[in-house]
Amino acid sequence: MALTRVVLASGRSVELSELRMSSTYGGLLEGYPCKPLNDRRIDWLLRSAERASAGAPVHLVPPPREYPDQYAGAFGPVEVLPAVTCVGSFRSEALDPAHDRALYRSRLTVVWFQPTPHVPSGCDAEPALRDVPWERLAEDEEL
Repeated sequence: MALTRVVLASGRSVELSELRMSSTYGGLLEGYPCKPLNDRRIDWLLRSAERASAGAPVHLVPPPREYPDQYAGAFGPVEVLPAVTCVGSFRSEALDPAHDRALYRSRLTVVWFQPTPHVPSGCDAEPALRDVPWERLAEDEEL
């Protein structure tokens, strides 16, 4: 059973079967948000999603990066990602029309960032998430 459905910009409906949300900078005890920190965080998220996705392809929706006018420290200027990190497992109909719809589905794990902790639903999802090119990134699996 799906948590929710998201309608992609392509018109394809995808089901969200698992969602992990966390604070992007939760646990940051020292330092400040900057490009090296953000790049390490994103790399860790991708590796973690790959380990947890049971072989499903993983895709990062490139996050918007803001540069507030603040003092630049030793690691460069302040660079801020959206407040909430999301990792979701999505499923949809099979990509290959030759596959039996009852026996196959397509799948993709997506990592994205959003400003608030809300579950995407229908057409009310982050535009960058709705723009995921499912047909190019997802893969079919036999049930």
